[in-house]
Amino acid sequence: MEPKPHPDFMKAGKIAANALSFVAPMVRPGEKVLKICQLAEKKIRESGATGIAFPCNVSINDEAAHYTSPHGDTKKFPEKGLVKIDLGAHVNGYISDTAITIDLDGSYEKFVQAAREALESAIEVVTPDVSLGDVGKAIERTIKRHGLRPIHQLSGHQLKPWNLHAGKNVPNVGMKLTAKMRLGETFAIEPFATNGNGTIKSGPRAYIFSNDMRNKKKLDATTMRVRNIARQRFGSLPWAGRWLHSKSGKIDVEAALNNLQRVGAIHGYAVLYEGKNGMVSQFEHSIFVGSTGAIVSTRRDDEV
Repeated sequence: MEPKPHPDFMKAGKIAANALSFVAPMVRPGEKVLKICQLAEKKIRESGATGIAFPCNVSINDEAAHYTSPHGDTKKFPEKGLVKIDLGAHVNGYISDTAITIDLDGSYEKFVQAAREALESAIEVVTPDVSLGDVGKAIERTIKRHGLRPIHQLSGHQLKPWNLHAGKNVPNVGMKLTAKMRLGETFAIEPFATNGNGTIKSGPRAYIFSNDMRNKKKLDATTMRVRNIARQRFGSLPWAGRWLHSKSGKIDVEAALNNLQRVGAIHGYAVLYEGKNGMVSQFEHSIFVGSTGAIVSTRRDDEV
């Protein structure tokens, strides 16, 4: 029988697509990053999702990934530059992951076009048993055509229920890989284009975390409480430190997070920057590998 995408996978994709379309027009110079994160996440919750697949990422200019506002963030969008909005929903564990790049003043249209066209080139080559390296080759070729480089240290990823990064990676450069996309599998494909050297470096801070559900290290009562709240609310999916501030009373959440990282009870995802501080653009869709090609779950009604 012809495999079809699970209805919850398609629903999660539509919810994420609509949330992205909702917040994108609000991204403008002087607006607070925290407002965009909160509005996007609120939209996902109110649109029928079981939950948020991961915190809304809002990465600016040379920030490639993993920036989400911390508690009380006052950061604002600059007058010019590139803003990546990356978000996802889940419906009963079926995950969507999607992203766009916004050029704040029209100075970086080449970057936007390169990443967007690379994503479409990748989607076009998806068929059952296509080599993941060939998908990366399509991405690399398209980005280089615009005089830019793919970020080869970042990749797309397989999606499985309750598992955002589920095994196979989708490279952003051509590689000789034996791994293939199989009929019925789901993936997030996310090209990154830059005028830097195509590498990434980790910043000093992390605002996104995930739980190690097996960690049983003994902790003080306050830190244990924060750990238990995080496990109960977020399970295996990534979460934002700011989400705990409204649920933890008068606890020093930042101290608890530091303690939890120190003992390995949680993993922090450091903000990632382009290796030579190059400008970065990104586009992303979630897809189901159908018998005749990719079925995209995160198409937006306003896509051009």
